[in-house]
Amino acid sequence: MEKKQFELGDVVQMKKPHPCGTNEWEIIRMGMDIRIKCVHCKHSVLIPRAEFEKKMKKVLRSAAKDEPEAT
Repeated sequence: MEKKQFELGDVVQMKKPHPCGTNEWEIIRMGMDIRIKCVHCKHSVLIPRAEFEKKMKKVLRSAAKDEPEAT
């Protein structure tokens, strides 16, 4: 199975929706645990990296594309 690629600041889609009705989350901290923040209601959750990788569906918006390139 291919390892999922994600970075700090990415907006990801999770398999199950948050109780507020959206399943879009922004990655705001990375390490052994990952903190994600709900895009809709701004609630944040800290979950272990292994659990996050299992529950993440895909990257919706990458933070790397939003940053201007250095010349």
